[in-house]
Amino acid sequence: MSFPLFITLLVFILIFILRMPIALGMLASAACYLLVKGADLSLVVNQVMNTYYTNYVIIAVPLFIFTANVMNSGKVTEMIYDFALGLVGRMRGALGQVNILGSLIFSGMTGSAIADAAGLGKIEIEAMTKSGFEPEFACAITAASATIGPIFPPSIPLVIYAMLSSTSVGALFMGGMVPGVLLAIALMIYVAIVSKKRNYPRGEKIVLKTFISATVKAIPALLTPVILLVGIYTGVMTPTEAGAIAGLYAIIISVFAYKALGFKDLLNVVKDSIRDVGATSIMIGAATIISYIVAREQLAANIGNWILGITSSKWTFLFIVNVVILILGMFMDTSTIQLVFVPIMIPVANALGIDMIHFGLVVTFNMMVGLSTPPFGMLLFITSGISGTPLKDIMREILWPIIVMLIVLILITYIPEITLFLPRAAGLI
Repeated sequence: MSFPLFITLLVFILIFILRMPIALGMLASAACYLLVKGADLSLVVNQVMNTYYTNYVIIAVPLFIFTANVMNSGKVTEMIYDFALGLVGRMRGALGQVNILGSLIFSGMTGSAIADAAGLGKIEIEAMTKSGFEPEFACAITAASATIGPIFPPSIPLVIYAMLSSTSVGALFMGGMVPGVLLAIALMIYVAIVSKKRNYPRGEKIVLKTFISATVKAIPALLTPVILLVGIYTGVMTPTEAGAIAGLYAIIISVFAYKALGFKDLLNVVKDSIRDVGATSIMIGAATIISYIVAREQLAANIGNWILGITSSKWTFLFIVNVVILILGMFMDTSTIQLVFVPIMIPVANALGIDMIHFGLVVTFNMMVGLSTPPFGMLLFITSGISGTPLKDIMREILWPIIVMLIVLILITYIPEITLFLPRAAGLI
């Protein structure tokens, strides 16, 4: 390890220990490296800006963030909840099942776990608590089901992975469909078992007329994923253009179909989106500089040679990657893991003959587990904040849902066809 690289790691670790913003830590450690190395800062800035200007795919990220904020500001989340409620009927623990179904539907619109937990999750937790579910169980299921969002298309993390790996966004989106549905089914089985054991209340009997009314009201919202996916896979629009169409469509249905988005509300949505996009952009920019350092120091090549010296089995490599990401996910933000760690592993995965679609879904699924993993899972903090439930109680209740997610992770890791079947059938790979 060179001296400049040692200083870079030292500064980053120090800032991490001090709990300062990760993006700031990445920028500070990169600046230290460049100063010690005597590099021309203008060349680095030029490289970062070229990365943004020449990458059309990355524009989809702010567009999907905007769409998620519009969906949460209008009545879209309420319509999805009412529709999902009508689907489950009188089964025991019905509201827990609604929680998961609602997240699966909402994931086809926004691709954001945080948007799901903060918007739809607030409605779900309140309804479950009023019906007799323990608040900590409601929060745990909300956190676990929200992880479906970035797995089932469209997905913001998958868009970023496509940028990092030069992989088809459409193929990644299609590859995420089966894992997303599989996770939803696994969580629903878990909720059914717990509901029977704890004698949770059954759902109310839904009159056919009421269900039809809820379905009709939800149709404009339910058409969002249909428009997006059909548009992408028929070649009518690129994923980036689909993000723009989704944002425009979200505004149209919120203003005209649901009459829930006024000018002031739209202004607040724009402000929130600017703040969210700004934070994401700083993180991506900082990660680009770190990538420059990694390439200059040949860190990826050295780590790759070290791993290949240990094993030549792609299954062992995937096991190592899963364990490392799971451990990192307990303490670090998923954006940092994706932008710093994953690019180092991509060349090794390529060298071992691992399909990039499969690898992308494995690491993305793994990172989403980290959002619900104590002690620093972001979704745990969000559900605790919106419900007022003590964090320690949610952490105790989330353990079994995490085990369910890990079982699904093992399946998609060691049965590649789960992620590759649909893209291959569609001729995308």
